[in-house]
Amino acid sequence: MNGDATTAPSGTQPAVLRTDPILFAQGGDEAGDRLRAIIVRPAGEAAPSVSTDAGKAETYELVSLFGRTVHACEFRLPSGTGGSYEVDGERFHVASPAHPDMRIAYVSCNGQEEGDLDRGIEERDVLWQRLADENLREPFSLLLQGGDQLYADDVLFCHPEVERWQSLPKKERGAVALTPQITEALRRFYFDRYLITYTRPAFASLAARIPSIMMWDDHDIMDGWGSHPAAMLDSPVGRALFTAAREMFLIFQLAVQPGKTPAIGLDETGTNLGIAVRYPGLSIIAPDLRSERRLERVMGDVGWKVLDQAFAQTPKGDRILVLSSVPALGPRLSFAEFIADLVPGSSEYEDDLRDQWQSRTHRDEWRRFLALLASWEESGNGQLTVVSGEIHLATRGEMRLQGGGVLHQLVASGISHPAPSPAYPWVLGLLARFGESPLKGRKIRILPLPNYKTTYAGERNYLTIDRRNQTWSAAWELEETGRTDPVSI
Repeated sequence: MNGDATTAPSGTQPAVLRTDPILFAQGGDEAGDRLRAIIVRPAGEAAPSVSTDAGKAETYELVSLFGRTVHACEFRLPSGTGGSYEVDGERFHVASPAHPDMRIAYVSCNGQEEGDLDRGIEERDVLWQRLADENLREPFSLLLQGGDQLYADDVLFCHPEVERWQSLPKKERGAVALTPQITEALRRFYFDRYLITYTRPAFASLAARIPSIMMWDDHDIMDGWGSHPAAMLDSPVGRALFTAAREMFLIFQLAVQPGKTPAIGLDETGTNLGIAVRYPGLSIIAPDLRSERRLERVMGDVGWKVLDQAFAQTPKGDRILVLSSVPALGPRLSFAEFIADLVPGSSEYEDDLRDQWQSRTHRDEWRRFLALLASWEESGNGQLTVVSGEIHLATRGEMRLQGGGVLHQLVASGISHPAPSPAYPWVLGLLARFGESPLKGRKIRILPLPNYKTTYAGERNYLTIDRRNQTWSAAWELEETGRTDPVSI
């Protein structure tokens, strides 16, 4: 069913006309697990027929753009057992997150900065296929996608004037005027790139069977978005680029109409797109670390209000999984930033360093974020685990809490991004040896995966989280090494 295509107007990439259903988790309670699905069909074609054992689900038009219609529907499946739904006669089985024995998969960094569409799909999607095969053997209940679902950096070449914009010094980009043609080229680029991404076979198999919870990061917009000068971000083309990326993020990662607040969203104004998804005994909180990001901040006042609200509304005793698109626990980066300031030619790395919580610029915000995480467990509210990506490596971290507890961080990054050069994990491992204690009395340690020889694993990877009779553990699937031993969390 998925991936029917015709020639795109640009002549450079087939235009995807239809997709299999893509499921999104909306939370659940005793009445059932709430699900939303989006399905793409050619404009003018009849809407897909969706049904469950409870009957036909109403389908409505989410948006119609560029000769295609994104249809959406909402339905419930039984809590604790799961069930199945049917689209145009094809049935898909779904496991419930409310079952005592439950599995979660986590992925991030689905692409590469240049030439992502030029790679052979078998090489590119090795781990996606491995994850899809694993799901058919032992189903996952949730698919957490923690950032860079879309490597959209090629957006800078979608129109000659956008290409000219990116070639100028960052502080001079306001000189390029915005035209309706540029706006449409930007919107079409993101729209088409999502459909190409979502119709790759392994991903399509997973997305139709596991409800996703997604939060964006920079590459879903462009590399380093927010960690560049305001003159670039606020230039007419820069704002149009962000607006187009946000529009398509709402459609394809939060499954809502642009201009509407998602049911799992916490900010009615839409300034910040942080979300919270809740099931009995489990809350997934995903702060939006991009919408308000600037050189001097990670989140603005709205983002912090949203995050504080997410914690305040979490039932006491819930296990919380926090999706922090960049790692919350990591090595001190001030020395690396100091070197980048001094060494000629290293300015290209400044936005990567500024992206991190540990940047010297964000140190007060980092402390605030860590204090919020630590206070949940230290106040006796329940246990919390941070899951992160972004760095194209796998590792784990611990922060010792007052009273003897431990806050765990699990980093899995690079589901399809190529493994970095060996020097990269070595340098990060060296920095991690110095340790870090941004909160008094709460030491942070970065630790290797079980039985792994280095602190950071330089292989493509994904993460699995298992709950067995209320006991939680995590393991990494590494491209070359295979499955690690589980870690208790």
